[in-house]
Amino acid sequence: MRVLVALGGNAMTAADGSARPRDQVEAITGAMEHIAELVAAGHDVVLTHGNGPQVGNLLVKNELAAGVVPPVPLDWCGAQTQGTIGFTMLDALEPALRRRGVERPTAALVTRTLVAEDDPHFREPTKPIGRYLSEDEARPMIEHGQQWEDRGEKGWRRVVASPEPREIIDLPAIRALVEAGHIVVAAGGGGIPVVRDADGSLRGVEAVIDKDLTAALLAAALGCDILIIATDVDHAMVDYGTPDERPLGFTSLAQMQSYAASGQFASGSMGPKVDAAMRFAQTGGRSIITSLAHITDAVEHEFGTVIDTSPED
Repeated sequence: MRVLVALGGNAMTAADGSARPRDQVEAITGAMEHIAELVAAGHDVVLTHGNGPQVGNLLVKNELAAGVVPPVPLDWCGAQTQGTIGFTMLDALEPALRRRGVERPTAALVTRTLVAEDDPHFREPTKPIGRYLSEDEARPMIEHGQQWEDRGEKGWRRVVASPEPREIIDLPAIRALVEAGHIVVAAGGGGIPVVRDADGSLRGVEAVIDKDLTAALLAAALGCDILIIATDVDHAMVDYGTPDERPLGFTSLAQMQSYAASGQFASGSMGPKVDAAMRFAQTGGRSIITSLAHITDAVEHEFGTVIDTSPED
């Protein structure tokens, strides 16, 4: 089967969230062991990943150097982190495959994702990114054209648009590599957000795209059988934090839509993952939300929260 695995931030940083270079290398090395296991089981695998901590690090550098050099735009931050994470993943994946007697070519692509310039999220940016600063510390960034909000006692925080992904611009290259047998890392961080001007040219914009929504779009475009959204829990939960809390196993698309409509999944945590999983299931594929350690179990034994169409859907 063809499986797209969307790796969350827990696969890129230490357990305590530390994102020093050595923390990232160690975390990615561990994550690639699980990916290699899935490949060794006979599945064609495509990878995408988050980049929040890495972009956060670049934003801190922007802030500290804003009085000396202009801040790097957010689309550039996305491109830089795609490259860094991509080559680090390949450097860890290739030996993990060899230890299992698997020889497969690999590739990492810096990937652009088209968004609409008139997406309503651009009018009212609400996605907070980076760290909190004092007003004085935020002022140089505001003067460089960034939008920051006063968040009360914690200080000021930058807010950006999070538009809907419309199209994977570099899909033909991704598809060609996948069809040629490569394990491909693509669309990291949701892809570099770009808009198309009237003359057809593309340009980057200051935004972040939800990586799971892009993963669902990419999985459908590549004809994947399964989308795995790898996170730090084995299952999505309903009635979370109450005495009735319970994990979800195999769940029809209709039932999951009902849970989502009733507000079961928080917008700041599981909500976007469930949304992406439902979108892919609507295309006829199977979506699974589970922990990184169980991705092979998820594919071969339906472990985790499995969202699929059923006859009554």
